[in-house]
Amino acid sequence: MAASPRSPRVSRSAGALALASEWPSASRINRSWLADEARHVTGLLDDYSLSTAQRQAIQSQAMHLVEAVRDNREDKGGLDAFLHEYDLSSEEGIVLMCLAEALLRIPDADTADRLIADRLASGHWEEHLGTSESLFVNASTWGLMLTGRLMRPSSETMKNPTRMMKNLATRAGEPVLRTAMRQAMRIMGHQFVMGRDIREALKRGQSKDNRQWRYSFDMLGEAALTDEDADRYFEAYAQAIDATGGAADKAVDMAARPSVSVKLSALYPRYEFLHAEAALEALGERLLSLAQRACAAGIALTVDAEEADRLELSLRIFERVYRDASLTGWGGLGLAVQAYQKRARDVVAWISELSADVGETIFVRLVKGAYWDTEIKRAQEQGLPGYPVFTRKVCTDLSYLVCARDLLQAPASVYPQFATHNAHTVASILELAGERAFEFQRLHGMGEELYGELARLPKAPACRVYAPVGRHKDLLPYLVRRLLENGANTSFVNRIVDEQAPIEDIVADPVAQLRALKAIPHPRIGLPAEMFAPSRRNSSGMNLADPAVLAGLSTDMQARTLARAQPLIDGKAREGVAQPSVNPAHRAESVGEAIDANAAMASE
Repeated sequence: MAASPRSPRVSRSAGALALASEWPSASRINRSWLADEARHVTGLLDDYSLSTAQRQAIQSQAMHLVEAVRDNREDKGGLDAFLHEYDLSSEEGIVLMCLAEALLRIPDADTADRLIADRLASGHWEEHLGTSESLFVNASTWGLMLTGRLMRPSSETMKNPTRMMKNLATRAGEPVLRTAMRQAMRIMGHQFVMGRDIREALKRGQSKDNRQWRYSFDMLGEAALTDEDADRYFEAYAQAIDATGGAADKAVDMAARPSVSVKLSALYPRYEFLHAEAALEALGERLLSLAQRACAAGIALTVDAEEADRLELSLRIFERVYRDASLTGWGGLGLAVQAYQKRARDVVAWISELSADVGETIFVRLVKGAYWDTEIKRAQEQGLPGYPVFTRKVCTDLSYLVCARDLLQAPASVYPQFATHNAHTVASILELAGERAFEFQRLHGMGEELYGELARLPKAPACRVYAPVGRHKDLLPYLVRRLLENGANTSFVNRIVDEQAPIEDIVADPVAQLRALKAIPHPRIGLPAEMFAPSRRNSSGMNLADPAVLAGLSTDMQARTLARAQPLIDGKAREGVAQPSVNPAHRAESVGEAIDANAAMASE
């Protein structure tokens, strides 16, 4: 069993304030954290200039890819087709998410049964029957609804499935119903998850149909809440590295071998900037231990991207491990960069400079980002002066293209990995790359048709599959993120298989779309201060994950004068015996003094 380094205990405020100005790169990377969206996007537009010939070539290639996907689609569809049929804009898509919640999280059978009974009867399932050519969709329609498995539907049932569902729901207490529903969700989970454990995932990746892809394995699970959680995740990552390294072909380049992805939030329960000193110590040690293990196994290890307030901390930890002398000559450490963050381009520039300075390869996975809803809501709740992410998807598309171009122009020690399911983005990268070595990435279960067409090109680029590994009970958080990211009826994953969606709209140039807008920020997503407009302004807060804000706050606190509180009677301050007022979190610290009113004052 791998030994997981233990978590240090460090004062919260002392750790954050001590590190507030320690990292020279912080001011550059964070300068666009909450930048004005219109000004920021305008700068990207001015800097991203392509010739007319390049734009035409990109458009032609993108249209060809979408047309080929639609012409050559097999009758299996997979997850793309399922997302199209049950997107989150439909009542049934929401019902299925409720079922997933019941079946994958609710521990007691009675509660799960009652929720199943309620939700099964509420969907308009008849509207979906026979509307998709995908066998998977139709099988899921009846498989999830138990008709194709438990009974052969009669002609009357086929005409009125809603009545059948209500009748079926009355029997929801039967164990066979619950068992069958759980099995149906496992079948659905199989489309999302590569395997229940790393060995099963490796075996599936080596099967005949999957050998054309490279793989990066991700252990399912969310943030660690305790040290015991962190130890368990550390052990899972260690086992995955060992197994993946054992299955890797050492005769091929590192870039062509399977790899493992890790989440820092799974390795330490207080992975946040206000616990920066402790997090740097614990996560630096744990990530280094896993990196050394990956180095010995001969595979790459990529650090996944998470929420915006963890970005700077993740970069500090990454740099500390990347510069460690024990990893000299390995060249297998990787980092994910989220293009929907306004800081993305500065992060790419920082990576380029870091790799040029050290000389070891950095694998850079460029993604668009999977926490958009969370980032918007957090900024509103905290009353921040802006958003860390773009409010329009088309702005993210542009940011992705600019970052992709920067990566393709970076030093040779940077190996670009482009994670996308968008045909226009794919075509743009093919046009911009020239002879530069790179790879595409896609999610397991998504984008198979698009990358199947890419594989037919004369100089087919390599493609890696980001493959989740874990038990189905750990699926729900990952499933929710994937559906939020790709399940809406405006997503590319959804629209590419929608024959009714015009190809010209699907492959529209984001530059042209942005230049045609009257206002760049989304008109229905006002700044956090405007959240309750016009009735009132939202309360304002501070971005406490920004070291510049913390440093300014610390300066203001040091310069403050001790407060003095006195009773006011008839508008006049009264004197009396002053008592010290202390900081309840640090009682040795006095913040001022207070004079209490006495009975004589009150009776005047």
